[in-house]
Amino acid sequence: MTDKKELLGTAPVGKLLFKLAIPTVIAQLINMLYNIVDRIYIGHIPEVGDLALTGVGVCMPVIMIVSAFAALVSSGGAPRASIFMGKQDVESAEKTLGGCFGLQLVISAILTTVLLIWNRDFLLAFGASENTIGYAVDYMSVYALGTLFVQLTLGMNAFITAQGFTKISMLSVIVGAVANIILDPIFIYGFGMGVSGAACATIISQALSCVWVISFLCSKHSLLKLRPKNFFTSPKIVLPCIALGTATFIMQASESVISVCFNSSLLAYGGDIAVGAMTILTSVMQFAMLPPQGIAQGAQPILSYNYGAKNADRVKQTYRILLKTCLIYSVTVWALVMLFPRVFVAIFNSKPELVAFASNALRIYFAGMVLFGIQIACQMTFVSLGKALSSVSVAVVRKFVLLLPLIYIMPHVVSDPTVGVYLAEPIADVIAVTFTAVLFIFQFKKALKKIEPEMME
Repeated sequence: MTDKKELLGTAPVGKLLFKLAIPTVIAQLINMLYNIVDRIYIGHIPEVGDLALTGVGVCMPVIMIVSAFAALVSSGGAPRASIFMGKQDVESAEKTLGGCFGLQLVISAILTTVLLIWNRDFLLAFGASENTIGYAVDYMSVYALGTLFVQLTLGMNAFITAQGFTKISMLSVIVGAVANIILDPIFIYGFGMGVSGAACATIISQALSCVWVISFLCSKHSLLKLRPKNFFTSPKIVLPCIALGTATFIMQASESVISVCFNSSLLAYGGDIAVGAMTILTSVMQFAMLPPQGIAQGAQPILSYNYGAKNADRVKQTYRILLKTCLIYSVTVWALVMLFPRVFVAIFNSKPELVAFASNALRIYFAGMVLFGIQIACQMTFVSLGKALSSVSVAVVRKFVLLLPLIYIMPHVVSDPTVGVYLAEPIADVIAVTFTAVLFIFQFKKALKKIEPEMME
């Protein structure tokens, strides 16, 4: 345990960041394969692949909400556990781990019940049409049964990363992803189960990852032990985790709300093909954003630990490297999408009409991606330093103040309403990044002064 602490507190920041980030990036990319592989296989089902893909795309807002509840607990709990470790307070760190685990058990039970009873109503409200509702219900009815596995895998794996065990957290994801890649074609084509088979493969794979994660946290190798006595600990431990995790929850849950708004608007203006294109656009965006998010998660233990240890220089150095890396990445991906949109679209469907439509839409949708590395670096640093209000503010501004209204305003501003819907994303991104950068400049200096008072002189 001492060696791991010294690693976070004394090892060269650049090497340490990439040592922690590389496994986390791989884990993020592999984790996305759960949904991406499903969509690739479903999109190529003979004759009905385009409608089936659209139906599963309508399920994404629901899946995002499930993931958002996992993030509500873990994205606040994991940084707080790291901060406690930096303060040498292992008891409080373990209580944080156990309390978050107990809370996720309760949330999982509630979500499973709600999804099994009302999934069809949700899917119709979220943009399913007469042509696609059958596929959406088939997928979600099975997926809902695996809610517990999704919650615990995503939530508890964050605590493995927070301890600096990024290779273990990567393996947690690989176990499930490899199983999913193998099981998908077996269930979809071999057993002839279609979209239901894709959902079966996903929940079995998540169950395997869940067993791996919990086994590690209960083992002697984990610095923080998952102990039953901490499952229902004091609210004083759990409530600050929820407060800090609210920003990430808003970001992910709002993706669900935004997805519903996009789907309903696109269905009205462009029909099923526009909704199907949106499924592809969000898939490409999610996959493209995973590496910088993985790098940011790799930086989280370093930022949180050294903030708790009052080492301002290492906090500043970690942030600078994180910002440069994320920005270089976002510029590179933006350029590739602008130059080769068809390459990205063709991964998900080969129907010429859909490929042509989605390729044009992808360029529009990704126009603001060039600056998004700034947003990710600042957002993760807010969370890592325990700045709940600031992280919530930037999340709310981007999604609810900017993007949500623009989805309904832009179709009336440009000549093609469908193009207007897609334009809402890049316009909101550019304005949000500007707001985040200005807020961060003031809040970061304030946070550093708090841990190093002499900087004020």
